[in-house]
Amino acid sequence: MTIPEKQQQLLDELALFQDWTERYEYVINLGKRLPPLAESAKTPAHLIRGCQSQVWLDACYEAGKVRYYADSDSLITKGMIALFVRILDNEAPDAILQADMGFIDRTGLKEHLAPTRANALTLMTTQMKQRALAFASEPS
Repeated sequence: MTIPEKQQQLLDELALFQDWTERYEYVINLGKRLPPLAESAKTPAHLIRGCQSQVWLDACYEAGKVRYYADSDSLITKGMIALFVRILDNEAPDAILQADMGFIDRTGLKEHLAPTRANALTLMTTQMKQRALAFASEPS
């Protein structure tokens, strides 16, 4: 499945919910399903700076694909990073770098978040693309 297809699938899933409480519960549940990040990876080097909550992002390069691992000390923030992991994990660096992450605006989540949490969405995507850029020149 391509990144745009994964984005559309997520938008379709969110559209099933009638109110924002249900959508937030769905996002929180996505976060709960994220595999736990190793405590050894919860370092300042993996911390996404500028987020209201602590958010850690780790990445590795396997067989030409970027693998993302993330965690947060906040359930809603962990759910938000889980959205991006779901979309970008196991993709080639070039595909990640070219991905239009504006789809998050179509979820409507930003409108219902405090400004600091909405800003965290941008910080998360920026960090994920920076990690992909670091792997872009490596052989597959």
